[in-house]
Amino acid sequence: MGNALIIVDVQNDFCEGGSLAVAGGAGVAAGISRLLAAEPDRWDHVVATKDYHIDPGAHFGNPPDFVDSWPRHCVVGTAGSEFHPDLATDRVEAIFHKGEHAAAYSGFEGHGPDGECLADWLRRHDVDRVDVVGIATDHCVRATALDAVREGFRTTVLLDLTAAVARDTLDVALRAFEGGDVTMVGEPVIRTA
Repeated sequence: MGNALIIVDVQNDFCEGGSLAVAGGAGVAAGISRLLAAEPDRWDHVVATKDYHIDPGAHFGNPPDFVDSWPRHCVVGTAGSEFHPDLATDRVEAIFHKGEHAAAYSGFEGHGPDGECLADWLRRHDVDRVDVVGIATDHCVRATALDAVREGFRTTVLLDLTAAVARDTLDVALRAFEGGDVTMVGEPVIRTA
């Protein structure tokens, strides 16, 4: 059995300058790239997820409440939906799109171009352990990591390669990881007031 790195939503709209920017997002992109270059044999497989909205309904709010609704972001065909330029994608074997017509936080809700879901792809490649990195620690990283455990994968979140939206929701995520059999390594990037 093998291991995989899951890169969650390291997209322009979630990094500085984007429509739903998370402080430290660009640094996370660059940090993931540095780690992939420094340790090219650490993972057997590397995959990535993308928020990929066409018309996600109430997920886009006007005005948004920043709990269940958000500003428009990662709309298919826009620059905001593309991976951040500091993220090296040459090792990415598969990309899983999520949220075309509804809110979707977990990468395990996504699908590849042929419709295959992330869990099936990982199993087909004999993966039993995953490391999760990306944006945001307290939303899509949290949902992806918890679903990875539910799908039977031994799961670690590399917190120093994640960026969080807010301290209170980060604390909720960290408690969920502790209670959800998710191993945590490092400290997440979080803006300080």
